[in-house]
Amino acid sequence: MKARKIQWIHIVPALALVLLAAACAKKKPAAPPPPPAALPPAPTAMLTANPNTIEGGQASTLTWKTDFASDISIDGIGKVDPSGSMKVTPTESTTYRLVAKNDSGMKEATARITVTPAPAAPPTTSSTGNESDARLFSSNMKDVYFEYDSYEITPQYQSVIQSDAHFLQQHPSITFLIEGHCDERGSIEYNLTLGEYRANAAKQALVQQGISAARIRTISYGKEKPVCTESTESCWQQNRRAHFVYSK
Repeated sequence: MKARKIQWIHIVPALALVLLAAACAKKKPAAPPPPPAALPPAPTAMLTANPNTIEGGQASTLTWKTDFASDISIDGIGKVDPSGSMKVTPTESTTYRLVAKNDSGMKEATARITVTPAPAAPPTTSSTGNESDARLFSSNMKDVYFEYDSYEITPQYQSVIQSDAHFLQQHPSITFLIEGHCDERGSIEYNLTLGEYRANAAKQALVQQGISAARIRTISYGKEKPVCTESTESCWQQNRRAHFVYSK
């Protein structure tokens, strides 16, 4: 009995030490969490309009530049590149608002274009002073621009058609050509067809305003005669147009 008691006296402390070591091993401190990802700098934005005062039917150029932004849009236009320019023809005084966003915040910039009434058209004559019909045509007839892959005349350009028709009504002897143009995207054949649709859409809009179809010829150049050659949305927008050319 004494021998067994002696054995337990040695065994119990040993077991206690083993259990204590196991408990300490389980209580190792957890690894610290990884540091949070660094946020990008806050975006910057600039928007200007040139000119900022125009007559009805005239165009102005919006120019913008942003830094550090991942999402950029302009009210009434939609998403745009981080920097660029675009022609607009507002029918009334308009404040354009650019919004640039990223994970750090948002930055806004605005530009206002004031639209004044267009002057009265000159009386119907073969020429006004030294200015020929061709010069009158060039200075009064404004192009119509289209959305991507579309030949629909948007409300923004309905007023341009009305202004063009008003000039043509006062100069009934003038005949002219409407050229249909596209941006560089798509095949040659597809864009020739789309350009034809755009030219005919402008023709029908003028006919609906009372202009005789006999005065109008149409042709499509597709993407073969761009006015801007950069591969940007603002440049493509300038190439999607119906262009009016004096012919008599």
